[in-house]
Amino acid sequence: MNALPSIAKDPDSRRRLERLRELNFVHGCREFAKRRDGMIHAMDGGLWLHRHVWLGQPLVHLVSTDRARLVAYGEALGVPLTRLQYKPLKDPRTNQRREAWHWDLGGPVYPPHDARLEN
Repeated sequence: MNALPSIAKDPDSRRRLERLRELNFVHGCREFAKRRDGMIHAMDGGLWLHRHVWLGQPLVHLVSTDRARLVAYGEALGVPLTRLQYKPLKDPRTNQRREAWHWDLGGPVYPPHDARLEN
């Protein structure tokens, strides 16, 4: 039996969405109604799914101070490490800048909504 393609390259959109949903759940990604709560989660090393619109298109930043955790997610998704972006962020609890990274997730790897990830 042939192995499945990476999630990012899976041509079956229904299967790709289900695989994305499971990947986000297994990796402990979380969404928050309040941006500050998401930032705190990311500052504590969690994976924060931050939805927004960029150039009229829906996009998700998957943000964390835990680079290794983000790298593992990217490997499981099948995106090149060169797409991981470094951007120091201000911790809302201390106002101190901290090292942080994020993936831009859009198009075929735009994470579907999943109530299990909401806080």
